[in-house]
Amino acid sequence: MTKEGVSILGIYAADLQFTAKRQPAMGETVLGKKFALGPGGKGSNQAVAAARAGAKVSFISRVGLDSFGDQALAMWRAEGIITHVPQDEKHATGAAYIFIEQGSGNNAVLVVPGASGQVSTADVDGAMDAIAGSAVFMTQLETPAAVSAYALRKAKGAGVITIFNPAPAAAFDTSVLAVCDYCTPNESEATALTGVAVKDVASARKAAEALVARGVGMALITLGSQGALLHGRGLSVHVPVFKVGKVVDTTGAGDAFNGCFAAALSKGSTPEEAARFGAATAGLSVTRHGTAPSMPQLAEIEALLKL
Repeated sequence: MTKEGVSILGIYAADLQFTAKRQPAMGETVLGKKFALGPGGKGSNQAVAAARAGAKVSFISRVGLDSFGDQALAMWRAEGIITHVPQDEKHATGAAYIFIEQGSGNNAVLVVPGASGQVSTADVDGAMDAIAGSAVFMTQLETPAAVSAYALRKAKGAGVITIFNPAPAAAFDTSVLAVCDYCTPNESEATALTGVAVKDVASARKAAEALVARGVGMALITLGSQGALLHGRGLSVHVPVFKVGKVVDTTGAGDAFNGCFAAALSKGSTPEEAARFGAATAGLSVTRHGTAPSMPQLAEIEALLKL
């Protein structure tokens, strides 16, 4: 069977974005500058990024039987994403509070997974045809860690390229690293995973070495404004950031990177080519507001890579 596209296990959350000069202290009220409601959740954002980059995408999750869940299903249909997403009658669709710092675009996020947090190994088994038929499988740590680990092992057993985005930082069975072809933490997640304080490319390389020693095929550590480091046996490449314009919102940049890294791998790109493709996507996304809505189209990414 020819394997094609990307399958993703993750959550959907309605993003409630508040922009202000600073967050309020406990008991304090602060007037904000702007509010926006939109689609979010790491897995869903990555699915949108990959689909807009031209990949066939299957998404595995749960949403509530409510208006946020209906909006999610409608969005995935519009993006051409194949869904394995039942509506849960007992749990509401997840939601995220996102604070955007006015001026810098930096963010702080609080996520409640809601129905997505009820995803089970049975949901993974029910979507195994989609997982086994994909070229690349990716998951994160917003769904239950044991379910993410189960899915990674099942995908690896089916001969699918596996990407583990260990975000947000949370406890999990680290033996699963041995079935991860790629592990894609950011600086703080890499620090939590390895005990190496990741602050720059040199320290990222030390953390990447630690991940490879624990069985990861290649580590891809994203470093914000410093770009990313792709490191494995026989390869260590620093991928610079793409500076496209004014940074207005960094929320979802990591998801843009991961989703399009997976999309590029699924089309046969080398790891280095895929990392550059992901970096270009992230560079475009931070110039726009929102998470899923900020994901660029394939033509925009390709045009940037030609410059």
